[in-house]
Amino acid sequence: MNKKREEDNVALLLRILDEGYEKKAWHGPNLKGSLRGAPQAVWRPGPDRHNIRDIVLHAAYWKYANWRRLTGEKRGSFPVDGSNWFASSDAPTEKAWRADVALLDTQHRRLRDVVGSLSSKSLGKRSRGTRHRTDTLVYGIAAHDVYHAGQIQLLKRLYRDRFGRASRG
Repeated sequence: MNKKREEDNVALLLRILDEGYEKKAWHGPNLKGSLRGAPQAVWRPGPDRHNIRDIVLHAAYWKYANWRRLTGEKRGSFPVDGSNWFASSDAPTEKAWRADVALLDTQHRRLRDVVGSLSSKSLGKRSRGTRHRTDTLVYGIAAHDVYHAGQIQLLKRLYRDRFGRASRG
């Protein structure tokens, strides 16, 4: 494979990753865009249902987990205790909410940086600690972002339908 085509493969994955997270895309809101105008970050549509804050921390964790798989880093360095879904009870302060969103952004940047450093040759190889290929992890996390952006949009709509307004908390 020629050098230009190899660079194109990585560039395409970066574009997919960015569109799922923060760049304009045909499918509508991406994950970061879905957080604009978000209603109560901790409002739950029912008992034992996820809220927007849960989704933000979950998405940040999986960006971290895939970064860890691509870099070979050991487990245990995620800034929030636990994995996958994190217990959030009380409404966070505005400062804590901004910190949660900043954590998501930081994890995206770290993942994006490592993806940008990949060789095209490595994309078809199995990534450490998983049965998936490297390229699958990358476009998979982009799909994960879009999936959760849709959930957040639905939660925002449910909140507006129930309370007739959009407020944050």
